[in-house]
Amino acid sequence: MTTRLNHWTAAPKVMQAMMALEKASRSNGLEHSLLELVKTRASIINRCAFCLDMHTREARAAGETEERLIMLAAWEEATCYTPRERAALAWVDALTRLAETGAPDAAFEAMAAEFSAEEQVALTLAIVTINGWNRFAVGFRAEPARGGKVAA
Repeated sequence: MTTRLNHWTAAPKVMQAMMALEKASRSNGLEHSLLELVKTRASIINRCAFCLDMHTREARAAGETEERLIMLAAWEEATCYTPRERAALAWVDALTRLAETGAPDAAFEAMAAEFSAEEQVALTLAIVTINGWNRFAVGFRAEPARGGKVAA
């Protein structure tokens, strides 16, 4: 894979705006561990190697287990997630696949049962943000920091 464009140097003001969105997304009061699961799950769906590399490393550094990271690919069948995490992951799936799902009531109701109204907005912002990052990275073919290689 060859990088198509360095979006950071091509449009620094645009990327500064995206970083402001990222900062708002990170300081929204939700648990760091939950945010990393959200970012990783969306990146799995969007097939974003750059973001998968970044967010799985960040999740591991914050204490996330390898098992739970691997199980994100089939989280619906996995038993290692809390009800709150499951509700967030269902909302990630619904919004990341919006054209297919239409954000079904069941996903919203599950999420609303676990998150306050303010947290619902914060979670949605986190999903919006990672989907934006995925589109920059996949669209411009950003290479993972380690080139997709696992550190020895």
